[in-house]
Order: sequence, then structure tokens, then C-alpha cells
Amino acid sequence: MLAVKPVEVGCDEPADEGEDAELLAAATGQAAPHAALVRFGLRLPPALAAGSQAEPVDFDALLLQLEPLRSEADLVLLEGTGGLLTPITWEWNAVELARSLGAGVLVVGSDRAETLNQMLLTLSALELGGVDLYGVVLTTPATADAMTGLNAGAISRLSGLDRVLAVDYERDPLAAGDRGALAQVVDWLP
Repeated sequence: MLAVKPVEVGCDEPADEGEDAELLAAATGQAAPHAALVRFGLRLPPALAAGSQAEPVDFDALLLQLEPLRSEADLVLLEGTGGLLTPITWEWNAVELARSLGAGVLVVGSDRAETLNQMLLTLSALELGGVDLYGVVLTTPATADAMTGLNAGAISRLSGLDRVLAVDYERDPLAAGDRGALAQVVDWLP
């Protein structure tokens, strides 16, 4: 398995061990890539970060970097930047990235008050975009609220999706994969 962050924002130069791409590489033990394929220093949506400090993301070039990774592993996980509709470029977002690669999506979010609306909008965008949905995983937030623990059932009921799982937050990203509950998520993936 390979885990890749195609585009990451809020990055230092050189790549930092705390960046998402570095954590993904450490969690899978992969040799490469260890950094995001495209990195921006500003913590803004990629289309805005590119306009503020660098060249815009070349979407076609990004696809050309991602496509060969399929031959390197049985499973390639891509972690998005921001939400599903956060613009990678002014024309492209994660829906188009997934559709262009023929990839399905595992939606991950925090189990808190705003999540129900965000998840239902995300699931609608995936359906409208013609992208396969593998399931939804919710993590317990640092501070629980009235909706924590209720979202999974509500999402399942409102969407008809039976692959919705709530898991406890794990501070150590390398230990998160050791949980038995996550084996269920792996079974959802092709």
C-alpha cells in the first residue's frame, strides 16, 4: 500500500516530519514519496496559495505523477487537501481528481456538530460527480459536543449508507492503524 498527499498546504522548507505526507509515508513504511507532490507554504486552499506565492498547480502534470503509482502497490490512498470541493486549481477539485484517476473515496471527518451537514453535502457532491463512495469514518474530536456519537447513525439513516464508522481519536498517527475497528474500513476498499 502507498499513501500519498498530492497537494499539501502549510508546508515548511524542507519537508517537515509533521506534515501529512510524511506521516502517511511513515504509517505505510513506503520508500517514496515522503513529501506531497505539490507543496505550498501558505495554509490556504491550493488555488489561492498558488496565486499568492507560486505557480498554479498543473493538474495534468499532477495526474501524470499519480498514475504510475498504481503499478507500485495493490492499493494507493490519496489524502485530499481541505474538503472535497476545495479548489486544487480554479478549474479542478478533489472530485475531478478522483474521477480522472478512476478512484473511489473514503470520506473522513470529525464527529461534531457541523459534521452532519458537511457529510451530507460531501456525499451529494460525490454522487453528482459520479465518484464511488467506499464509506465514511468519523473520529472523536478533542472536545465532544452534543452531536458527538450521534452523527454516524444520522448519516447512515439520511443517506442510506451502511458503511459509516465512528472511531476514537488517536493522538499517535502510527498507532491508529493498529486498531481492530480500522480493519473494517480496509474491508470496504477494493
